Amino acid sequence: MTPPDPLTPYGNRPMVTPIVNAVNYEYLSFEVLRQITDGEIDGYTYHRDDNPTVREVERKIAALEGAEDCIVCTTGMAACTMIYLTYLRCGDQLIIFHDTYGANYKVSLILERLGVDVLWLDANEADRIGEHLKPNTRMILLETPSNPLCKVIDIEAVCKAAKTVGAITVVDNTFATPYHQLPLKLGADLVVHSATKALGGHNDLMAGAIAASRERYNELWFTRQAIGTTLDAYSAFLLDRGLKTFELRAQAMDRGARAVAEFLDKHPKVSRLMYPGLPSHPSHEVAARQMHRGFGGMMAFDVGVEEEDAKRFIMALKTIYHAVSLGATETLICIPNLTTMLYLPPERRTIFGVRKNTVRLALGIEPPETLVADLKQALACVAERVATKS
Repeated sequence: MTPPDPLTPYGNRPMVTPIVNAVNYEYLSFEVLRQITDGEIDGYTYHRDDNPTVREVERKIAALEGAEDCIVCTTGMAACTMIYLTYLRCGDQLIIFHDTYGANYKVSLILERLGVDVLWLDANEADRIGEHLKPNTRMILLETPSNPLCKVIDIEAVCKAAKTVGAITVVDNTFATPYHQLPLKLGADLVVHSATKALGGHNDLMAGAIAASRERYNELWFTRQAIGTTLDAYSAFLLDRGLKTFELRAQAMDRGARAVAEFLDKHPKVSRLMYPGLPSHPSHEVAARQMHRGFGGMMAFDVGVEEEDAKRFIMALKTIYHAVSLGATETLICIPNLTTMLYLPPERRTIFGVRKNTVRLALGIEPPETLVADLKQALACVAERVATKS
């Protein structure tokens, strides 16, 4: 007897992905059990192994990234950690850039205790990465545009360099999203996401995703099943729902970012603006080559001269929310030095260019004119003293 498909139990597909909360499943026969465990059919036995709601959203993210498959887990950092545990061994070198989510620093401390050699580089050094490669370089992890300074790394060039020593390249595509950037087509081996952000898009779930080949999926599935980081069905349902409006939201975020960047670029109280879509960005040409349909909804800029200037500016905002995270329907702003970079020791927070008056802006889907008006009135509250534009 053929087991029923949990998503199409009556032969006609529901308009929304069903939430299958089952922890375990009844076996209709020993032959069905054998087919599932041998991988002959896409069946289910236990939630830690797989779940039909989770599997549905994995297929959709894989399609967005142009990947053969995708594995979804509990958080973005769980996804990164699964990659490390799957592919790094004692004595291997991991190259990672300062310009990436700060929690990777904490995980790097654990990896070092396990005998992994972790080399941190500035994203500005990416074009010279060949100088840092060794025979034991096993993995390069990069994020582009970077968090929080929106530095841009040439993915194709790094991937080519990595292959000379047999290293794999992992690209964190959370800032860019698959709407604007497809790292696998540029040579990356794995693409990782904090699906909490733009893929989910509503500040109501946590999830991580890794898009890759089917072979890599099988390797990562082994790790996920072993350590138990499978996403719960309800969060998978919310992620699936978020994906339905993902492209519309990505378009709105990009549109808002362009308008805001053009406004901030001319404002005397903004002393430094980092947005890849501006021709003045140091790596604009690289961004224009590897990104498409715009440059995303993330930017960073310096307000006034001191931290207090940035604080005064943020507290004067009326439409934009003072909160961490990104990719949501609401526009969010924070001071990285006081929030997302708290994972780093104080001496490491500014080593790659973040300043105490640097703010990170994550565009939402509000009308661009509404956002520009809010920024304009809040900047008016900042003292006139400003640093030279840089």
